[in-house]
Amino acid sequence: MELSKQKLKIFIIGPAFPLRGGPAQFNENLCSELMRHGHDAQIISYSLQYPNFLFPGSSQFETSGKTPEGIKIHTLINTVNPFNWLSVARFIKKQRPDFILFRYWLPFFGPSLGTIARLVSGHTKVLALTDNIVPHEKRFGDKPFTRYFVKGCHGFIAMSQKVLNDVALFSDTQNKVYSPHPMYETYGTAMSMHDARKKLGLNEHDKVVLFFGLIRHYKGLDILLEAMGSKRIKEAGIKLLVAGEFYEDPEPYYSLIERLGLKDRVVMHNKFIANEEVRYYFCASNLVAQTYRNATNSGVSMVAYYYNRPMVVTNTGGLKEIVKDGLCGYVVENSVEEIADRIADYFESGKETEFTQHVKAERKKYEWSEFINKLLVLYNMC
Repeated sequence: MELSKQKLKIFIIGPAFPLRGGPAQFNENLCSELMRHGHDAQIISYSLQYPNFLFPGSSQFETSGKTPEGIKIHTLINTVNPFNWLSVARFIKKQRPDFILFRYWLPFFGPSLGTIARLVSGHTKVLALTDNIVPHEKRFGDKPFTRYFVKGCHGFIAMSQKVLNDVALFSDTQNKVYSPHPMYETYGTAMSMHDARKKLGLNEHDKVVLFFGLIRHYKGLDILLEAMGSKRIKEAGIKLLVAGEFYEDPEPYYSLIERLGLKDRVVMHNKFIANEEVRYYFCASNLVAQTYRNATNSGVSMVAYYYNRPMVVTNTGGLKEIVKDGLCGYVVENSVEEIADRIADYFESGKETEFTQHVKAERKKYEWSEFINKLLVLYNMC
């Protein structure tokens, strides 16, 4: 049967509204797109995703917005209650989906999702969308928890070639496919830079670099701040807009800003950015920076593509797979000097118009239909 002719019942297992964050947004987008392609798609989300003492942010829940229209969300999984895992497995078996798709990015989920996978694997195909196999920040139990989960799945799809390769650390299966991260399309239409800057209280004529997302050590905000302290950047009058909630102690970052004399050139919006505000930040910026120490893939890049914003990214993980160096932005080594040079060159050489046109052409690769086709390829492999 042709892939486009298949009409399947699919459960996406992962966070969804009212849980917040990129994975929840992704899952809701994927569910909507699967339904638009004629499938019966639903989400099984978490009644308890993390115990509060394990969650570093201010809240796991959306404080704005509303339940996505037209999506069926079952709020069922308690990650720390094994009796709950049995009941979730019974629910899935009773519903008889053609396949389930686990969203996996942290070993913490290994015991709960791995158990559910084993309990239903004789009744349905078990696939996994793996954001990470090897976590960014290592903890006790990472390897056995991930091994337990991986061994319960029939196939894997990853949005980074590196993550797909990492599956081989725990399984010799050949049921693996790569598909780039599709674009987020739920944050609203693009707006003019003038209007976006007015919303955020930014000067219309400033040169603005955006660092967006939850702030953790591996994302290298400190490296970007060091680059902003270079003489060339300062002389060019370039400013940095930081938009995201700290998931670690913010004091070292503020001390760095003070030491480098950046107080008048770094605008800090230290908060979780609500969905309806995301477009303001991207549309207000000239360039998006991701100076990560390590990475697999990044939803930030896909939001940048959606709003036609060029990027400067470090040569790590999936980031280098997404941004064409010298066309859609720059791929740089994790060097303060190189990051500073590329950012300065972007503005001094007037690259914005040229790069933006390449971004508009390249974004066609990241449409949802491509991802769904690869997912169905995997389904037919298993």
